[in-house]
Amino acid sequence: MATALLDDRDGFVWFDGQPGPTPIAITRTSKPKVHPADDELRFGSVFTDHMFRMDYTEGKGWHDAKIIPYQPFSLDPATSVLHYAQSVFDGLKAYRGQDGSIRFFRAAKHADRLNRSCGYLCIPPLDPELVVQSFHALVGVDQSWVPSKRGTSLYLRPAVIASESFLGVHPSKTYTYFLILSPVGPYYAEGINPVKILATDAHVRAVQGGLGAAKTAANYAASILGAEEAQKMGYTQVLWLDGVEHRYLDEVGTMNIMLKIGDEIITPPLNGAILAGVTRDSILTLCRDWGLKTSERRISIDEVMAAARNGTLVEMWGTGTAAVVSPVGELGYKDERVTINGGKTGTLTQKLYDAIVGIQYGETEDRHEWTTTLRPLKG
Repeated sequence: MATALLDDRDGFVWFDGQPGPTPIAITRTSKPKVHPADDELRFGSVFTDHMFRMDYTEGKGWHDAKIIPYQPFSLDPATSVLHYAQSVFDGLKAYRGQDGSIRFFRAAKHADRLNRSCGYLCIPPLDPELVVQSFHALVGVDQSWVPSKRGTSLYLRPAVIASESFLGVHPSKTYTYFLILSPVGPYYAEGINPVKILATDAHVRAVQGGLGAAKTAANYAASILGAEEAQKMGYTQVLWLDGVEHRYLDEVGTMNIMLKIGDEIITPPLNGAILAGVTRDSILTLCRDWGLKTSERRISIDEVMAAARNGTLVEMWGTGTAAVVSPVGELGYKDERVTINGGKTGTLTQKLYDAIVGIQYGETEDRHEWTTTLRPLKG
């Protein structure tokens, strides 16, 4: 388990006694906010006192890394991101364990994925080490915002937007990387709770060669209409099918999808149309650790519905940072609805949830060194 010792000297963040690859200046707020109680936390509606910001200029590179009071951006109406959607983001969490330590879950992997998303939109890459250090630095400054109750966490949202003002379809010459923090409660107030999902062939979220494998604003905007229509029909999420044949499972809502048919754990392969989920990777690793049969293969909605009818579809769940795992209790396709595992959370689904959450809070052994511990920022 890696650690990072932070201290605040002369208005800069230092790492293990060194300034890091780029000095990070700190300007602390003069108007700290009131912290909400842990029991009052929802998801993504409250934000901490500070934010991280760094800018890119063509010919100069990334520069002026700083932590400043949380504040709005001032954007010209012609700012490129508003017109051509050069915008990427990621999301991860920091957890406060019973021992008081604050742990990040797979921070370096999230930094790498942010850079991969940048590549899809011609955004200049960031130094992954500096991205991870921005996580530690900002959480170090706002560490009092990390809630303590089990089931709560501090959500980190790193993002990059094109900031040049122009009208014309070409990559921007300037960008802004920023990081904001939000203390959050469970994604579902009831905890791990089975959902109803609708497989649709009426809408397409992504295709191979497009933006499906990146966390971009455009990728998520493409999912909104289908999700709204599904919710009007009584479903929680959409099970997206491939954008060419409209037959093969893609993702569920904004999560990767997994299912167990017989003794086989199945998830669609990373074919360029779906996101390489960090939780997806973690769950596949755990399943293999446990000696379970796992397959990353194409699976059609017809195969899934047939398995549901003959009783071999044992469990189905989504995976993602926000909810960890989200069990599927009911699946709809065309005019048919099938119930999965009696509409209850499956044994394997629950075991996977408990295993990952245990690692995140430092309660169980971290065999793969997925967590990074933050030590208190010293002034």
